[in-house]
Amino acid sequence: MKLVVSLVAALAATSAFANTPAAAPASKGDPKAAESIVNQVCAACHSVDGNSAAAANPKLAGLNSEYIFKQLAEFKSGARKNAIMSGMVASLSPQDMQNLAAYYSAQQPKPGTSKDRELALTGQKIYRGGVQGAGVPACASCHGPQGKGIPTQFPHLAGQHSDYIYAQLNSFRVGERANDAAKMMRSIAAKMTDADMKAVASYIQGLR
Repeated sequence: MKLVVSLVAALAATSAFANTPAAAPASKGDPKAAESIVNQVCAACHSVDGNSAAAANPKLAGLNSEYIFKQLAEFKSGARKNAIMSGMVASLSPQDMQNLAAYYSAQQPKPGTSKDRELALTGQKIYRGGVQGAGVPACASCHGPQGKGIPTQFPHLAGQHSDYIYAQLNSFRVGERANDAAKMMRSIAAKMTDADMKAVASYIQGLR
C-alpha cells in the first residue's frame, strides 16, 4: 500500500474552492519570473522544488495553478486566515501570485509513504467509501481515486504530508478555515472523528 502553516497552505490539502472567487490577472503566470520570490520567500518553508521537508508545511509541487493562485489571493484578502502566510503575501501583486502558481504547478511532486500501514488501511476505506452511517462521502468522489483532484475545483492530494492534511481537516471542522465552496469541507469534516481524520491523512500521504 503506497500511499496534500505556509505558502499555499495551510494547500494541500484537502479543500474545495471558496465562495468568492479570486480575480486572476489577464496574463498567464511566468515560472521564470517567480524564481527570485521562490528563492527569497517561499523556499525556506516549501523548498525550491515545492516538496517541503517539514510535515507542517504543504507540498506545492504539481498542485493546480488556479488552486495555488486562489489560495494565495485569499491569504492576502483574509478569506483564508493564517498569520504567517498573510505576512508572506502582503507585498505580492496579482501577477506575482500568478507567476508563483505557474512555477509550483510545473514542479514534479515527490511521492510519500504512509508510516502506519494499519492506519492507512483504515484511511483507505474512508477515502474510497466514506464513513457509513456518519454521512461522510468518499474523498475519491471529489479528489479522484488516485488523489489527483479535479483541476480548478478540487486540489491534488496524493503524497501530501499527513500532518498537514490532518491539520486542514481539523481547521475545517472547528471553523478556523472557511474558504471552502458552500461550506463543503466544513460540513464533511464536522462529521469526522479525530481518528477518521488521522486515518485518511495517513492514507493520502502514501497515495500514488
